[in-house]
Amino acid sequence: MTDERMDESLWTALERLPRGGGVVFRHYGLGLADRRALFAKVARIARRRRLVLIRAGAERLARGESGVHAQRGAGLRTWPAHSRREAMAGVRAGADLLFVSPVFPTRSHPGARSLGQARLGLMIRGLPVPIIALGGMNARRAASLQPLGIYGWAAIDAWTTTPSSSPREPGPIS
Repeated sequence: MTDERMDESLWTALERLPRGGGVVFRHYGLGLADRRALFAKVARIARRRRLVLIRAGAERLARGESGVHAQRGAGLRTWPAHSRREAMAGVRAGADLLFVSPVFPTRSHPGARSLGQARLGLMIRGLPVPIIALGGMNARRAASLQPLGIYGWAAIDAWTTTPSSSPREPGPIS
């Protein structure tokens, strides 16, 4: 997941992602021209590193996207879910993958009630699409969620930390 907080650490994070991982390009706060220019740079790196690149937001930004987030469109369709009701809405909308959050407390949503392991398990039980855990995630927490059947995990801060605390790949989308 990208956002404006990443600043220059975006480039380090993109290089640290495992091949086959993915990026959801957000950067909603940028003007359209700046957003398109940044997306084009991210798309070049994603192509070189063989990363899946998902565009969030309604505007088409540039060539190179693999799919869209939180909307109908071509390619891989991902969807956010913060409740069982939202997860089912994503399934009905044709989502190929659900980002379920916040699993743990996160800087992205300060003060938001996190799901925790038990509520996450209840929320995703029986859903017919792969689940990506999001919110306060790191490799250790992702490993603790593997018994629930999550497909992978996503983060912002986990990919921008120092190399000595480098995350390890428990799933294909990070």
